[in-house]
Amino acid sequence: MKKEILQLLFKRILTSLIVLFLLISFIFFLLRISPGDPSLKFVSPDLSPKLASKIRDSFNLNSSLISQYKQFIINLIQGNFGVSYTYRIPVISVIKDFLPFTLIFSSISFLIQIFVGFLLALISVRRINGVFDKTVLRLSLIAYAIPSFVLGVSLILVFSSMLNVVPSSGLSSFDAGSFSFFAKISDYIIHLILPVVTLSLSGVAVYYKYLRQNLEEVYDNSFVLSLRANGFTEKEIIRKHVLPNAINPLISVAGVELGILFSGALVTEVIFGLPGMGRLTVNAILSRDYPLVVGCTVISGVLVILSNLAADLIKIRFNKRLIKGMLN
Repeated sequence: MKKEILQLLFKRILTSLIVLFLLISFIFFLLRISPGDPSLKFVSPDLSPKLASKIRDSFNLNSSLISQYKQFIINLIQGNFGVSYTYRIPVISVIKDFLPFTLIFSSISFLIQIFVGFLLALISVRRINGVFDKTVLRLSLIAYAIPSFVLGVSLILVFSSMLNVVPSSGLSSFDAGSFSFFAKISDYIIHLILPVVTLSLSGVAVYYKYLRQNLEEVYDNSFVLSLRANGFTEKEIIRKHVLPNAINPLISVAGVELGILFSGALVTEVIFGLPGMGRLTVNAILSRDYPLVVGCTVISGVLVILSNLAADLIKIRFNKRLIKGMLN
C-alpha cells in the first residue's frame, strides 16, 4: 500500500509540475509579445534614447525572445525569479510580504464555507423538499450565480456608503497604531467582514449543493432503512454511515476551491484594497513587472498543486480502494 501511495504522489506531482511549467511558459511569451514596454515608466521623454536602451539592457529586454526564455528557464531552475521592476528588490522578498495575508484570509474563508455549507446541508437533508430546503436551495443558486465583483460592490454600497456600519476598504483604520491590542484585533475583524462574506458566499453555495445532493443519494439507499429498523438514531446514522459515504466527492471540490483561494482571491482583494497575492498579481500585470508576474504565477500554481494533492491523500484515507483508479 505504501508503494502505491508513493507512486500516486510521484504521478500527481510530475503531472502538476508539467502543467505548471507549460502555464508559466505561456504567460512568459504572452507578456513578452503583448504591446507595451516596462522600461518606459522609468524614462522621461526628455531624456536621451541611450538611457532608455541602457534601462532595457538592465532588464534584459534588448535580447531576443528565445534568449530571454533561455535565461528565464535557467533562473527558474535555480529558484531565482529575478528582481521586481517596480519594487527594485527580489521577487521572493515581495511575495513574502503579500503571501501571509492571502493564506490567512483564504483559510478563514475556507473554514466558513465548509462549516456553513455542512450545517445548511445537514439541516436540509432532514427536511428534504420542505420550506427550509427549498428556500436555501434557491438562495444558494442565486449566491453562486452572482459574480464576486458585483457582490462586493453591492455590499460596499449598502453597508459602507448607505448604512456606514463597516469600512469599505483596507485592513485597518488610519489611527490603528494608537489602538490597544484587543482594539486592533476588533478593527481587523470589522475591516474583514465584507471581504470574507464576498469571498465565502459562492463557496458556501457550492459545498451546500454538493453535500446536500450526496447526502440525499446516500439516504435513498436501502441500508439506511435497515439501520433505522435496527434502532439507530438519526444522529448515529448521519455521523457513522451517511457522512463517510457522502464526503468523498466533496473532498475533491474542497481541494480545488482551497487551491483557488490560496492562489489569490484576486477580485475580492482588488475591490477591498487588501494587501494579498491577488492584488499584487493585478498590479504586476498592469505595470508589466514580468519577473513579479512569473513569481506570483509559480507560487499560485504550487499552492494549487499542494491543495489538490492534500485532497487526494484525504480521499485515500477515507477509501483506500481509490488508489488503483487514480493510478490508471
